[in-house]
Amino acid sequence: MMVYLDFEKPVAALEARILELQDAARDSDVDAGAEITKLRAKADKQLKDTYANLTAWQKTQVARHPERPHFKHYIEAMFEDFMPLAGDRAFGDDQAIIGGLGRLNGRRVMVIGHEKGDDTQSRLRHNFGMGKPEGYRKAIRLMELADRFGIPVVSLVDTSGAFPGIQAEERGQAEAIARSTEKCLALGVPMIACIVGEGGSGGAVALAAADRILMFQYAVYSVISPEGCASILWRTGDKAADAAQAMKMTADDLKALRIIDRIVAEPIGGAHRDHAAAAAALAAAIDEELVALSGFSSKELLQQRRAKFLSMGA
Repeated sequence: MMVYLDFEKPVAALEARILELQDAARDSDVDAGAEITKLRAKADKQLKDTYANLTAWQKTQVARHPERPHFKHYIEAMFEDFMPLAGDRAFGDDQAIIGGLGRLNGRRVMVIGHEKGDDTQSRLRHNFGMGKPEGYRKAIRLMELADRFGIPVVSLVDTSGAFPGIQAEERGQAEAIARSTEKCLALGVPMIACIVGEGGSGGAVALAAADRILMFQYAVYSVISPEGCASILWRTGDKAADAAQAMKMTADDLKALRIIDRIVAEPIGGAHRDHAAAAAALAAAIDEELVALSGFSSKELLQQRRAKFLSMGA
């Protein structure tokens, strides 16, 4: 059964009624087609109206939806011949950050991203998408490999932040994140970063310092979570909604601030309602941006990327 968010309750009630009528119609000779059609139209309108007026906090909830597609879903839907490449060649293989070679519309790319998992077992295996130092060092290794062979890099960002545990700190978490960010900025090949869910803190920036930053319509991107911000400013997580609004962390806000370059539209009701449509829209946007960047030399890419990030906040 679909998981409904708190603000989706009116839609949930209508869709529950539709299911009841469909079940009743199967068990009897009653023709409920007209009523079902009427309710479906009403539910679709309610869903469209609801998602047209989401607050920043509600968009944060959508970005965290348990049924929202993750890295593995995009790999299956968008990339052909994907070959995962594991390990940082120093400590181990971090399953929170996955990467490898694949083809997007026939174009070979190096794709790297966060994987959160979609059930208890996989979420534990992937550490809820919170990368450790070996994950970011793996990303650096794969970016260096792509740079050496002239292969564009695509990153899919979806993390609440890098893993804050003592083991990660012992292995140099801050240094690994800084080196990964540095490598993004130093690439001589095109890089497209896509914020597909949560883009949280340095754990997201480490894979998002790209030539073009794309962001899904209901994704969020910020230096800290709304709950973390609220706990610092107001000493309570109850102010998370206020923090989300003040932090300007939605796609519309970030596009206006020139932090991101392009907003990718999601299916009505969010990417979790139609994985295939979301993946198709993202694939088309990435392909367009790669085509646009393909004519630039390494020197030109570096100059443009430098100018892009130095101009932020000016």
